[in-house]
Amino acid sequence: MLGGTEFVGRAITEAALARGWEVTVFHRGNHVPPEGVTAMHGDRGDAAGLAALEAGEWDAVVDTWSGAPSAVRDSARLLAGRVGTYAYVSSGSVYAFPPTARLDEHAPLVTGSADATDAEDYAQAKRGGELAAAEAFGDRALMVRAGLILGPYENVGRLPWWLGRIARGGTVLAPGPRGAALQYIDVRDLAEWTADALEAGLGGAYNLVSKTGHATMGEMLESCAKVTGSDAELRWTAPEDVLAAGIEPWTELPVWLAPGELRDALFGTDVSKAQASGMRCRPVAETVADTWAWLQTVGGVAPQRPDRPVLGLDPAKEALALRQAG
Repeated sequence: MLGGTEFVGRAITEAALARGWEVTVFHRGNHVPPEGVTAMHGDRGDAAGLAALEAGEWDAVVDTWSGAPSAVRDSARLLAGRVGTYAYVSSGSVYAFPPTARLDEHAPLVTGSADATDAEDYAQAKRGGELAAAEAFGDRALMVRAGLILGPYENVGRLPWWLGRIARGGTVLAPGPRGAALQYIDVRDLAEWTADALEAGLGGAYNLVSKTGHATMGEMLESCAKVTGSDAELRWTAPEDVLAAGIEPWTELPVWLAPGELRDALFGTDVSKAQASGMRCRPVAETVADTWAWLQTVGGVAPQRPDRPVLGLDPAKEALALRQAG
């Protein structure tokens, strides 16, 4: 496991341990990995940072890197002769926008380079990572093209923000429509599918996200109110009123997108290939409840990835938008 101490990497590490697998976690040492792993330390941003991986053999490697593709290139090349499968956790962002049809694994992709030394463009960086894995491992490379990821250990600030906001109570600006379909995956379902795929020796690209409409915006926010025991009033607000208030979808109101081409693409991905391979997705109420329970174990405040912006709506801006919407 390259990483393995936070969010996706940690969930995959725990899933592997639960199966009785022997797990080696290669990380920088900034966080404590799950108990029961063998830890190796190194910095993939350093030219000599992979020294600990110069010896040893593994059945599979999972790489969640979202930085410069050259780091994936270097680790994949180093491990190619001593590893069975190289699973790279990529992103649905690698598909070209705007899409010309529903996004399946054969849809047009953004450009990318395995040799790129920066990650200024997230989509191109993830595509570069895919190319790096494929260059070294060929059909032994597994591309896990994840969509929106939620669940325990989240360090991006989407579901934790909603839980915290609703727990505070009062009138909550709930962006409509209430029945808007979401498409996401619980990090633990991603982890279990990835472990299953490694056991089965799968390769190639898979869109890994729930089917469209697995949950709605209303079901997610109402689950937040239920698990927190909050007296919050969800004030469902029309998308045009949200936008008129100058509120940014996705960043100021995490998970939510206004109706339109971007929403159709992000929440309309074809997942038939992953479903045929056995992907399972738990109910949104379970994801919300377990994320809330985890938050209580870390003092109620989720960790924040330093390379991602802080998400959420300023209370004063929310109050003003609610007044304007009547």
